[in-house]
Amino acid sequence: MPTTKIIYLKNLFSIFLLSAFFSCDSKKTEPTVHFKNPNEITFISVSDVGGTMGSYRIIKATKDSVFAEKGMTANQTHKEWASALSSDTWKSLISSVKIADLDHIKSSPSRQSVDGMDETFQIRTPKKSHIYVNSFVDTLHYKQLQQVKEQLDKILPKEYK
Repeated sequence: MPTTKIIYLKNLFSIFLLSAFFSCDSKKTEPTVHFKNPNEITFISVSDVGGTMGSYRIIKATKDSVFAEKGMTANQTHKEWASALSSDTWKSLISSVKIADLDHIKSSPSRQSVDGMDETFQIRTPKKSHIYVNSFVDTLHYKQLQQVKEQLDKILPKEYK
């Protein structure tokens, strides 16, 4: 066989192989999580970030665990803490939150630009994620978020309060 014919067949075979390889679409199936109630709270996060020293405190809670971290970027400190949550503790944590009111809570402008601290809340349901920045200005609806903070302070060790 002439050399050009062999090279031609090799190229043709390579193109065929590559096209077959790239045409195979392996679909990744994500596990579907079914919630009984699409309005149940699945995640709560509270963070305080900012200031002249770059302080931060972030608390994340789910129905079975709580995670906290805090630190300061100016002196490069960072601490973390995690713990399991009982179902009763989770229920008391979310008991003050009224899902119907979450769409009405108002955020305020960031204060970090003037060396202030920003308080951010995130509350997730399977249906929607609600994020609020400096919502303490909304005195009508902030009470329930303040109660969440108080419940979290009961769970956290002293150094994370």
